[in-house]
Amino acid sequence: MPLTAYNHVPVPSFMYGTAWKKEATSQLVQSAVASGFTAIDTANQLIHYEEAMVGDARLALAKQGIARDRLFLQTKFTSVGGQDHRTPYDASADPATQVRQSFDSSLAHLHTEYVDSYVVHGPYQRQGLGNADWEVWTAMEGLYQSGKTKMIGISNVTAEQLTKLCEQAKHKPMVVQNRCYAVLGWDKEVREICRAHGIIYQGFSLLTANGEFLADPAVRAIAARLGAGIAQVIFRFAMQIGMLPLTGTTSPQHMKEDLQAEQLALSPEDIRRIETIAL
Repeated sequence: MPLTAYNHVPVPSFMYGTAWKKEATSQLVQSAVASGFTAIDTANQLIHYEEAMVGDARLALAKQGIARDRLFLQTKFTSVGGQDHRTPYDASADPATQVRQSFDSSLAHLHTEYVDSYVVHGPYQRQGLGNADWEVWTAMEGLYQSGKTKMIGISNVTAEQLTKLCEQAKHKPMVVQNRCYAVLGWDKEVREICRAHGIIYQGFSLLTANGEFLADPAVRAIAARLGAGIAQVIFRFAMQIGMLPLTGTTSPQHMKEDLQAEQLALSPEDIRRIETIAL
């Protein structure tokens, strides 16, 4: 079942992430779509992503009959601090100009006239929001109002920053994408803000950030009872608490298994156990 943000745009319930895939990006995106994924996450940031190779995959998929409107494409604006020397914009320009230049570059990379979701890769500072953050967000709002992106969002954001953005922005974020730590109650504070505002919470690093807890006997017991893998249990847990999980697996077998997580049903006790596993 797709998720829906407060602006009524449906989003697939599971997303394939393309960070750190390098030259394998195009083939892995095609494998993910062949496995059943319809939502793809990338960024215009050459340190960690090959956005243009996601575009190559999109063209290859189009030749296989998979039209643009069957895919949910999400990409990101990354500020100078998150880039190396290969910035997709004029690094000396003002933040709003950088956003617009990066967005136009993303459209060219992805061979599309619009994106489904455009996300700020993160605030400029760890606490609060400064002038540059507001300039970026205002530029993002402009892209949303123009119809060039169906949603706008923010990544790597704290509860305090998200609260401020929701209070003061003309258009609140429609998605939030955060690294999700079990030791923080699976980002409980940020998730609750998202729930209150009708924002879709996307969780990444659900497995890699929580390795020590995935071996917990309670998680193993749940997986054994359901005849499922531990990864499947964690992804299903994420879905049942209202989260949109990301996976970045490079294994076609694991892609299929991850998607099968949607068919599991965890009990309320299972949910409580996993939600508090690190607390």
